[in-house]
Amino acid sequence: MPQFESHFFSSLIFWEIVSFGILLWVLYKYAFPPILETLDLRERKIRESLEQAERHRIEAERRMQEYETKLTAASREAEAVLTQAKERAQRLLDENEQRLLAEADRVKADATREIDQERRKAIQEIRSQATDLALLVAEKVIERSLTDADHRRLADEALAAVAKNYGA
Repeated sequence: MPQFESHFFSSLIFWEIVSFGILLWVLYKYAFPPILETLDLRERKIRESLEQAERHRIEAERRMQEYETKLTAASREAEAVLTQAKERAQRLLDENEQRLLAEADRVKADATREIDQERRKAIQEIRSQATDLALLVAEKVIERSLTDADHRRLADEALAAVAKNYGA
């Protein structure tokens, strides 16, 4: 095998090193700069994306905190409004109850006063009718001397006259 001979092998190694050096120099000169530039650009984009994602995460956390704060405040405000509404409704119910009780007392007092007035009026009418009846009976008695039948007849006539005069 000729490639393993020492003078041929050393010359082969030399040309392999030279061709490898040329390949490295060509790669270094023409291939590595665009590759490294692309890798740097890619690294920058990834870093910027990570930084932007971190900023967005921080912003989202801040907004979430604000939202929770506003939600808590709104909840407290809703509870306060609800409590005020309940208190106002209770106060209105109490006021209405007081007003209705006062109105009921006034109506009751008016009714009692009207009943007393009507009772007095009825008593006065009864006294007046009794007086008229007594006068009528006395007038009839004085005019003549009466028998039992006359008494009955006069009383009946007097009652009829009173009933006719007062519409009873």
